[in-house]
Amino acid sequence: MTTSTIRDQTLARADIVALAGGAPRHLVDCDLEAADLGKLDLSGWTFERCNLRHADLSGANLSNTVWQSCRAGFANFSAADLAEAVVKASDFNNVPFRRTNIAAARFTATRMTGADFHGARGMGFAFEEVLLVGARLSGLSFRKETLRRVDLAQADLAKCDFRGTVFEGCALREASMDGALFAGADLRGADLGGLKLEDARLFRGAVISREQAEQLLSGWGLLIR
Repeated sequence: MTTSTIRDQTLARADIVALAGGAPRHLVDCDLEAADLGKLDLSGWTFERCNLRHADLSGANLSNTVWQSCRAGFANFSAADLAEAVVKASDFNNVPFRRTNIAAARFTATRMTGADFHGARGMGFAFEEVLLVGARLSGLSFRKETLRRVDLAQADLAKCDFRGTVFEGCALREASMDGALFAGADLRGADLGGLKLEDARLFRGAVISREQAEQLLSGWGLLIR
């Protein structure tokens, strides 16, 4: 199936509707700021260097889409279908993904500070080199996944499943982890700074380094001799 390319256009909902229905489109350097794209079928489309700040994509079919170097801060992806989507080198800060299908989606080298994944569903999704500072990820399952260079500082990780998860160059500093599961997790590549003593029980069965253990104990006021 041939993909047609649209360049350097300012597009509103009517323009996107007119383009939809045929072969998937490849939008390059297009301006869709604050556009209403809710519930549209854009499956297979590619967005490259596009501006989607404050755009509404709630309920849209975005499966198999590609987002390359896009600016989508404060856009609304709630209840959208992002199955097998690829997001690379983009700004998705403060984006709600509430009740969104993220099955097999991949987020790479992307800023997602303050993103809200409450109620998001799907398995096999991946985060790599992603800033999720202050993000809401409660209830997501990362079981047996490998997280590489993911910053989860101050994130809401309540009831997340990290059993068997490997953390490589990640940060969990000051994250909220009430009810999270870490049994079998390899945390030797994670920054655990700010971990409260009462949260230590969550890490029963997890692996940390001797250096991490000494830092935690020192932070809790224990003397190591």
